[in-house]
Formats: sequence, structure tokens, C-alpha cells
Amino acid sequence: MKIGVLGSGLMGKETARDLAASEGVASVGLADIDIHRAQSVCNQLNSPKIKAYQVNAANKEELADYMSNFDVIVNALFYSFNEIVAKTAIEVGVCSVDLGGHIGHMTDKVLMMDAEAKAAGVTLIPDLGVAPGMINILSGYGASKLDHVKSIKLFVGGIPVKPEPPFEYNHVFSMEGVFDHYTDPSLIIRNGIRQEIPSLSEVETIHFEKFGPLEAFHTSGGTSTLPLSFPNVETLEYKTIRYPGHAEKFKLLVDLNLTRNDYEVEVNGKMISPREVFLKVLDPIVKLGEKDDAVLLRVIVAGEKGSAEASCKYELATYKDRKTNVTAMARATANTISVVAQMIGNGTISKKGVYPPEQIVPGEQYIKEMADRGVQIVESVLVENTASV
Repeated sequence: MKIGVLGSGLMGKETARDLAASEGVASVGLADIDIHRAQSVCNQLNSPKIKAYQVNAANKEELADYMSNFDVIVNALFYSFNEIVAKTAIEVGVCSVDLGGHIGHMTDKVLMMDAEAKAAGVTLIPDLGVAPGMINILSGYGASKLDHVKSIKLFVGGIPVKPEPPFEYNHVFSMEGVFDHYTDPSLIIRNGIRQEIPSLSEVETIHFEKFGPLEAFHTSGGTSTLPLSFPNVETLEYKTIRYPGHAEKFKLLVDLNLTRNDYEVEVNGKMISPREVFLKVLDPIVKLGEKDDAVLLRVIVAGEKGSAEASCKYELATYKDRKTNVTAMARATANTISVVAQMIGNGTISKKGVYPPEQIVPGEQYIKEMADRGVQIVESVLVENTASV
């Protein structure tokens, strides 16, 4: 199969790395608006399978020309490009997957293309990172093992192994995305009712092996497409994991309007965005650099199996690969989207249309493929107080 990657940033690079290392992939395209950046990444990966392309993703003609060369497209660009990439994929008859972005209802716009995708005979799967992405696949897999699902609780965090003040946090993706997730309200289902609650709220303590007490709190976008797939559950909640005190510090910054993207103030006769200034100030403080990171994840799907109460729990703790210098977040994210893209390319996933991950990705095979890449997801099933792993 031939797979094209859009974006040669960290996630694009690591996706291309995994694709090139996979036997079933014959060739990999790596596209960027800056051909020198794409070529530099190809040189670093040093695989005869990979070729650099110059593509302006905002130009539909350039995008279509590139995408038509491949069987599947991996969109590793910022989520604002997800709609144009999905539309173009349908127009040129190519399957595509993206890393998601529920901010501004971007994923909803992609899901609305289902009829067009079916007519074009292509498969589109949005939201294929970690959260959303991995948590969706595991939620769907856990739900498939139960006769009735009552509750889905999700906890995910990308954190430094050795935290440093003032935030005990280093970004491994995009601080702009972090700001959005902290600022916009969080969609949950509680007592069977869909509702929005403030992000950074309802802080609770959570524990993982090898870590001291951590905290978890609501953030936007985490429940992703799950409220659409499981509208009748009693409880659906997503919380982000950080070191203690993080939520309280950022809540103050949010309350001061420093994270809003629709807010400006006048300074010396010029209109200034506090968010843009804050991003610049924050960047050197929260840059991960050469430090080690970890991705922690816990998915708990509870309900009934026959007449018994039952639950399926999935847990992950993965770390930076010091041999390749690949961050834990890049390993978990890029491997997820690479694995699913290959499932489409090799026919494991054959349904046509637009599907959220929890409805179409086979969980058992996904867990196996991730384990083969050193990302171990541990499953625990509990039925009537009898545990089996």
C-alpha cells in the first residue's frame, strides 16, 4: 500500500517512521509547505520508502494532486485543516484519517460527510490521536464486551517524568490546543443528561504506579464522538491528568482572559491579543526539549454482562524512547494513526463512509499492533467481583 502523510512536524515525522518500518507499506509520502523541512525529516528517517513533497494544504488543487498518489492519507496537520483534507479525500477517491480536533466542531463537520464518502467508496476516520483516538477505540472495545453500557470514564495525560515549576508541565503537542481545551466548556453525560461544565473543574486525585498522587480535571474535546456513539449511558466523563496544583494555576490564567482567542486589548494605540503574547512568553518555560515525558491513560467502561455487573478497564503508562529520542506522546499518537491507516490500506477495515474510531477500529487487533510497537495497553475485565486479565 501507498500512504501519504500531510505535515512533517513531530507527529507527521513519527507516523512516517512507523509506516516506513511496516512491511505492508510500499511507499510513504511526506508533505509540507516547506519542502526543505520535509526533505530534512526524510533525511533523518533515512528510508528508501519515504519521499518528500511540497504541498500547500490550503490550496485545494495542490492538495488534490498530492493526495491522488496514495491509497490512504494521514492528516497530521493542525486541526483547522481537517475539513479541507476530508473534502479533498472524497473528491479524489482516497481514504483518510486525521488526529482530530473537536474545537469549533471540526470533527462534526467531517462526520457530516458520511453520505458523500459512502458514494465515493472511501473510508474516513477522524480523531485518531490518543485523546481523542486511543480512548475511543478502547471505549468501543470495552463496550463490545458488555451487554449494556452504563458508564464510560476516561483519564489521560501527557506529563513530564520530572516536573518543574511553575506549571509542572511541558507541552508535547501544541500549547494552542492546550489553551483551547482549558478554555472551552467540557461536554459530559451525567445522570443520563448531556451537559456542559467548565473546564479545569471538579479536580480529583488519581494514582498511577511509579507516580505520586496526581490530579485529574475536566477539559474540552475529550469525550469526542463518544456522546454520539453512546447517547444512552448514565455517565460519560473525560478528565486530563496533571501534577497536583496545575488546574488551579491555569484556572487563574483562564479567568484573566489570557487564553481566549476572541479577545484583544489596546496597548499604546495597537490592538493586542493577550493569548498570542502569553503563548510567546510561555513557550520557553513549558518546552519539553530533551526531557523525558510519559503518557498515562485509564479507560473504564462499566455496565452489565448477562445479569451481572461488569467493567472493562484499559490502562497505559508509556515513556519516551531514549534510543530514538521519540517522546511518549509521539509514540502513542503516531503509532495509533499509523496502525489504523494501515488497517484501512490492507482491508482489515473495509466499511465505507465516515466513522468515529469507536465504531470501526477492531480493538483486539489494535492493542496487539500497539504492543508490537512497545506501547503496552493492559486490559482488566471484572465480572461479579471475579477478575481476569
